[in-house]
Amino acid sequence: MVSHAEVVNTFPGAIIPSHCGGLPVEVSLIAQLGHGSGNQLFAAALRRQRAHKDFVDQLDEPSTRLAGTDFAKGENTALFSFAVGAQGHPFHRHAGHRVFTAISGSGGAQLRFSTASQEQIENDPRSFISALRYVDIPPDCLFTVRFGGGTWHQFASRRDHGRHPVFFALSCHTNELGGELSEATREQVLSGTAGIATLTELLPEAVNELLAREPIVHAQIPTTRLALDAAPGSLRHAAHRIMRCFAGLFRGAWSALRDAPGFIATGSRPLLIEELENLPGQSLLQDQLPRHDHQDMFRLTIRGQGFARLSSAQLLGEVLEGFLVRRPAGVSWLMRVRNFLVMPLKLRTSPLGCPVSSLLSQQDGPTFAGKYPVLGSRTSDGDQRAQVVLGADDRHLVFRSCVGVHIVSDSQIDFTLGTRVRYNNLFGRVYMSLIDHVHRGYIAPAMLRNAVLSASQRDALAQDIGVLA
Repeated sequence: MVSHAEVVNTFPGAIIPSHCGGLPVEVSLIAQLGHGSGNQLFAAALRRQRAHKDFVDQLDEPSTRLAGTDFAKGENTALFSFAVGAQGHPFHRHAGHRVFTAISGSGGAQLRFSTASQEQIENDPRSFISALRYVDIPPDCLFTVRFGGGTWHQFASRRDHGRHPVFFALSCHTNELGGELSEATREQVLSGTAGIATLTELLPEAVNELLAREPIVHAQIPTTRLALDAAPGSLRHAAHRIMRCFAGLFRGAWSALRDAPGFIATGSRPLLIEELENLPGQSLLQDQLPRHDHQDMFRLTIRGQGFARLSSAQLLGEVLEGFLVRRPAGVSWLMRVRNFLVMPLKLRTSPLGCPVSSLLSQQDGPTFAGKYPVLGSRTSDGDQRAQVVLGADDRHLVFRSCVGVHIVSDSQIDFTLGTRVRYNNLFGRVYMSLIDHVHRGYIAPAMLRNAVLSASQRDALAQDIGVLA
């Protein structure tokens, strides 16, 4: 039992002054997590860490570099994840400062520090033991640690029973070039190949020999015990510890058996589409269906440096292919419903959205790029503008669509999709009045957007508009 437990209304913490006048060790508890969650998180995070391309397993401290330095741009920091298993790890130190955030296992953790300097140890190896101070971390707890370069430290299980991991942590190296580095280590840091093990120094031989003769009696080392849910040493604290130990054994084993992947969903720049009131000046649609009852034109503009890597004709071919391979799911569903409803009327059906449905036709006639059936095409302005005319005649209406690509400049490309419709009878007029809103508001814009996205993924545009396949 402890003689006294101070009650605090903020984050419980411990500050260990330096034995040699350097920076103190600072430890703070942040949050108490659910029973057994420390072991569960450790098992899941360790599995993902092992799968990382920069994973290293050395000095009983498996780690991976999550973010490296970029000295050319003035970035000297690095971010690592590391784990300390149930057996703990040896005493060691680093030349640079360390700041890390960790979650303890379900058996808790003991943080051991000695702030004796190299000179003090060389003069008297027992100064290492004299400077030892411990901090006990409760089970399943989020906590932070900061200490200066040259601080000897060891992280171990609270009771050395070997059933629970110590913790999993994210460590920020505030300056990879900080402290006294050997020339060889400095070269590794500058080359970006230094890891946690590279920057680690183990105890001097004189101290190891001392500890072999006179093992540390941990119960005699000054220890600060931190807690969040109950006072250290109380019956309630002991009961919570026992429940967390049992919960951790179960949740840790369950998490180790599960193969829970991670996911990455990458968004792109929003591709905004505008509906034009009039047709562009050189649109081929102007020559189609002089007498028409419906007309629309949509334009999608991409701006940025280096877009004009392909000719307008090449880009147009990619967009036409995009209509075929990247069909909006909602449009495909609407077409299935439409085809089912009009089949008894013997109207034309197609799985592709109506404005470009003739791309699936088998008619003999002109083609664009040697594969896409069209009613007409034109490339102009020194191959800066390319257009095709699509369309079909049906019992209730006739439609013509124009798909165009205009390379306005090296930093702007306009993609357009426009449609004209002429009614053949009253049913054609009723039909268009029913679908006009959804055609303008969703079908045509969605088809154009998806086609341009598809084209961007198949050439260098992907780099500029931030789209991933």
